[in-house]
Amino acid sequence: MHRGQLPLAFFIFMCISTSDSFEGHCTLRYNITAVEGEPFYLKYCLFPSEHENESTTIKWYKGNKPHERVELSSSSPRVTLHDYVLEFWPVELEDNGFYFLQMGNYTHEWELHVIRRSKDRCFAEKRVKNKSVEVKKRLQVSCEHIYYRKLINRTSVYKNCEMIEYNKNQLQKNAEFKDQGYYTCMFFLYHHAKLFNVTDTFNITIVEDHSNIIPVVLGPKLNHVGVELGNDVQLNCSALLNKKNKLYWNFQEENEEYSNVHEEEEIRTQSSEGKWLASKILRIENINEKNLNILYNCTVASEGATDTRSFILLKKEDLIDIPGHVFTRGMIIAVLILGIVVCLVIVGVIYRVDLALFYRHFMGRDETLTDGKTYDAFVSYLRECQPEHGEEHTFAVEILPRVLEKHFGYKLCIFERDVVPGGAVVDEIHSLIEKSRRLIIVLSKSYMSNEVRYELESGLHEALVERKIKIILIEFTPFSDFTFLPQSLKLLKSHRVLKWKADKPLSYNSRFWKNLLYLMPAKMVKPCVDEPEVLPMLSLS
Repeated sequence: MHRGQLPLAFFIFMCISTSDSFEGHCTLRYNITAVEGEPFYLKYCLFPSEHENESTTIKWYKGNKPHERVELSSSSPRVTLHDYVLEFWPVELEDNGFYFLQMGNYTHEWELHVIRRSKDRCFAEKRVKNKSVEVKKRLQVSCEHIYYRKLINRTSVYKNCEMIEYNKNQLQKNAEFKDQGYYTCMFFLYHHAKLFNVTDTFNITIVEDHSNIIPVVLGPKLNHVGVELGNDVQLNCSALLNKKNKLYWNFQEENEEYSNVHEEEEIRTQSSEGKWLASKILRIENINEKNLNILYNCTVASEGATDTRSFILLKKEDLIDIPGHVFTRGMIIAVLILGIVVCLVIVGVIYRVDLALFYRHFMGRDETLTDGKTYDAFVSYLRECQPEHGEEHTFAVEILPRVLEKHFGYKLCIFERDVVPGGAVVDEIHSLIEKSRRLIIVLSKSYMSNEVRYELESGLHEALVERKIKIILIEFTPFSDFTFLPQSLKLLKSHRVLKWKADKPLSYNSRFWKNLLYLMPAKMVKPCVDEPEVLPMLSLS
């Protein structure tokens, strides 16, 4: 046993004469519960209106049913009769039933339930009494049995069925959360040279202290009240407070008296949680000029805090209010501003490419001046110039250079035109890709041939590993199956994939070319005015 486990946390009322919850003198409840193997008694107490008559015959009966009665005699050593008391030494399961005390024409009845003793605990759950104690509140600890006090030899106290130290004198202290638990008083007593024990168990719960709160006056701190001279007005002040806190009005100025101002009686109510709500009215009769424009303060005060709510009386015509038409106009303007903001956001999302190109032109941005690159883009395309691939070849070697080079001033690297024949093709392609700012891939189902595979792999390495180049993917012919492409191409952002519509004539100002310019590096160029505004249409037949 540890000294820290002191018997700290249960209330046992010292004298209870109106209930058997403490095993007191009288047993008044109809339904009684007893623990198997413990001494127990039933006692009838005479009320002041009754008087004991020696000639009255007292008889005890027992029945297994409410209307079944068998008279009890005092011949049993375990069950004894003493006029108004029926004692069990001890009570057993077979004692379950209905018990009757008959005095002349009067009969008193009890129903007794005997429960088994718990094998896992030192107490019976159904005999536990619940008590709640607020933390830091005073506790009284006492174990005393009124009925058996003359027979008690010693007393032991258990907390959660572990014995703890106990002093017969009352112990007082402030409750702590560690004091929570089940406390059992076990009384050892002798009867006819036999040792018995009786138990009382209390479930002590330590709860937060909710009794004291910071007092607060309800409502806005400053209130303007519109009044008319000659009329009456009532100012109502309400506050949440503790029982001992004060609520009062303060409204007098120096050297001024207000005979028409009256403070009414305070009204207090207590909530189910134990908190107090106070209300106090200040009544002003026949309002005059002296009552205007001064503070009427309602204050709630405690030992450590105060809170105040103030009222000012103003003539109704002096109150400043927002006219209805002004409020309506303000709401309309706010809704319009919100709508304009939403529209601007939508326009910005839809026309972000146009805005970016305008910003480049307006600011004169040029990303190509100091990066040391030779070409703005390396064009990778299917170089097998066969009839079935003629449109794709034309797009890569004619249309792209015509638009990006002649019209917009970019410099492209095209294999057939810029790679010198007879050299080390593989090394030269890798060098040209390193000298380019973008890699344009003209993609079709026939693109993945041996001739362009190295260009693609080299470009992907530069883009995804070295991060020295950005890839622009042009879907020349529409298709839905991309399984023939390397998995690394899936890492491309969706806005870097463009779709070419060869069956429609596209102007230089079309969405396709704007998106392509947006993906190309920013560069100061002057469009060629000699070029036609519309490109020729390609046939895919």
